[in-house]
Amino acid sequence: MKLRELMTNNVHTCSPQDTIVQAAKKMRSIDVGIIPVVEGDKLVGVITDRDIILNAVAEGKDVNTTRVENSMTGSVVTGTPDMDAHEASDLMAEHQIRRLPVVENGRLVGIVAIGDLATISIHENEAGHALSQISEPSQPQH
Repeated sequence: MKLRELMTNNVHTCSPQDTIVQAAKKMRSIDVGIIPVVEGDKLVGVITDRDIILNAVAEGKDVNTTRVENSMTGSVVTGTPDMDAHEASDLMAEHQIRRLPVVENGRLVGIVAIGDLATISIHENEAGHALSQISEPSQPQH
């Protein structure tokens, strides 16, 4: 099955110029932990609840004035609408991510979550595998 058949099409986004508070309020209102950051319809990054905590709050930044662009993750792993769900699952496991923005010609067209893969019974094993890989703790290096 292709990602275009599984992805969420109506993706809420924010701008790099939005404040951290604006992004956090949007996350709360739609009950998500990640929001793609776009300029026009071009994906330029993502902001996660973790980004907000580690890159703004823990740094003592003023969340009312700090811009998303100063706390977001700029290097984003993405999929394409024609990517097979198995391939997406492997990619998510490899990069230890739970959500995969879907991009076509540089334009954000959707997002796929581990839960989306799990909704299709044929992909339960792939979703479980990806989640187990994502959830593995990092091994300390000696």
